[in-house]
Amino acid sequence: MSELIGREAEQDILRRVQQSRQAELIGLYGRRRVGKTFLVRQFFGEQLCLDYTGACDATVSEQLANFGKALRGAKNNRIRDTTPESWPEAFGQLQEYLDSLPRTKKWAVFLDELPWLATQKSGFLPALDHFWNSWAVKQPHLAVVVCGSAASWMIRHVVHHRGGLHNRLTKRIRLEPFTLGETLAFLKSRGIDLGQRQTLELYLAMGGVPHYLKEVEPGRSATQNIDRICFSPSGLLWDEFDQLYASLFDHADRHINVVRQLATTWRGMTRSEVLLAADVGSGGGVSDLLDELVESGFVMRSIPFGKSKKDTLFRLVDEYSSFYLNWIEKHRSRGPDVWMKKQTSPAYRTWAGYAFEGVCLKHLKQLKRALGIAGVETTEASWLHRPGATAAVLKRKAAAAKRAAARKPLTQRAVKLAAPQPVDEGAQIDLLIDRKDQCINLCEMKLCESEFVIDKAYAADLRRKREVFRQVTGTRKAIFMTLVTPFGVKPNEYSHELIANTITLEPLFKPLGTITTFADR
Repeated sequence: MSELIGREAEQDILRRVQQSRQAELIGLYGRRRVGKTFLVRQFFGEQLCLDYTGACDATVSEQLANFGKALRGAKNNRIRDTTPESWPEAFGQLQEYLDSLPRTKKWAVFLDELPWLATQKSGFLPALDHFWNSWAVKQPHLAVVVCGSAASWMIRHVVHHRGGLHNRLTKRIRLEPFTLGETLAFLKSRGIDLGQRQTLELYLAMGGVPHYLKEVEPGRSATQNIDRICFSPSGLLWDEFDQLYASLFDHADRHINVVRQLATTWRGMTRSEVLLAADVGSGGGVSDLLDELVESGFVMRSIPFGKSKKDTLFRLVDEYSSFYLNWIEKHRSRGPDVWMKKQTSPAYRTWAGYAFEGVCLKHLKQLKRALGIAGVETTEASWLHRPGATAAVLKRKAAAAKRAAARKPLTQRAVKLAAPQPVDEGAQIDLLIDRKDQCINLCEMKLCESEFVIDKAYAADLRRKREVFRQVTGTRKAIFMTLVTPFGVKPNEYSHELIANTITLEPLFKPLGTITTFADR
């Protein structure tokens, strides 16, 4: 039997479920093929007394027949041999079966792919509501796990359901793809040791989705595996893109249109920019669509530093979707060894650099730990200042000049010279960590194959970014320039002058251990 890799926080939740003295209702959700079913089956093992998965596009009668079959095949066959004709009858049979089990251990019922079961007019959700609220909630030896890949559906109909399940979940788990460290451990468990740099290369193309990583073969480099899995007509990820979104969303073409637009920019897009660029209608429907992509883990939502909620940026962070739209879709018809040939191109270097930034954004906890600020309250954001000073900046500078003049009378010319000159240079910072201990880390992410060298031109750019940020924001906090690069920075006069912190790949791959990432209710 395969071992359970990583998932420490999730396993901690499930251990607490096992040890609790009350009935537990767990909502588990996450994108397709991320390992939800494997987690439940591996963790509960023989304590899993019923394991039932809904079927895609099946009728209610077909779902009920499958449910009856699952009950008949359950542990010790302690139910009558009949097929339920409705969901209330099905849950009545389940109650009868569960009531017959010894109460010496915590039994688990697993209802998988709930969105396929709870179709319109099926009566599934009201029957589940009644089963839980009238009987199951009183059974301290019982845990019920409800699961679905359509995260947005699970949020609407289970987590925030206004009916009988409202506020009934005792635990909820949003299962994310593997981190870099979990990906490395997963590959090693399959006899594949590519090292951190090549594991990162795989991650940039397919993320940490276990089902995708299963396709990686030993004895092949990351480049060879990507060529075979992504660019060969027989490869799993050759045509996974459309199937992926169709399996998660109704009217998936709208979601795909948004994802396509987000894939054209690494900075991200505001809601209004998405509305303008993608053909997805207007009004609240766009907000719901973006929420669904965020909840499903494809898109990250963030508010730029110093901005308000209306300036929220949406950025595509699903590695496979980005890789498919930027590379697979455009190059899969060009014969063998496509990826091997493309890796020497300027387009590859540009793409890989931005993709590495995205991976770093998804490993903020690891970055904070590497900086020694895991316990410090922080806010992470991007920052952009366009060329030319804003009205607010000019107003602040004028006020500063007046205060200076009030302290010491000066000539009009001296006052003008004393005032800071307007900022007319643009600057962009992809990640800053604003800390409660009166410090700010301005983070630069650079992907390279050896020690990164800071030359005179790049040093000037770093100084400019730091000074523009300081002047425009008016911050009085200490500013630390931080460089995240796989093999560190080559020491020279510029690195000593400018770089306060250097983070290599090593800290990004370290496991975080049991960190609470869930909500008890």
